[in-house]
Amino acid sequence: MTLFGQTFAPEQIASLAFLLMALVLWIMVYRGERNWTRWFRGWEAERKARREAEIRGETGETRPPTGPWG
Repeated sequence: MTLFGQTFAPEQIASLAFLLMALVLWIMVYRGERNWTRWFRGWEAERKARREAEIRGETGETRPPTGPWG
């Protein structure tokens, strides 16, 4: 196979194919990790909000504390 005036041997073509497969695999793993991190951050924020609401319910506060002194 000739590409841009360079002749590629079958070994070089196979190497390029495996390199592209490794790149695709790496991108898929990265996307999965990013999605998992996004899910975990959302879950943690929801958990924190539920916990704060539960604490407010136990103490009888009607609204969350605001301002620099809470």
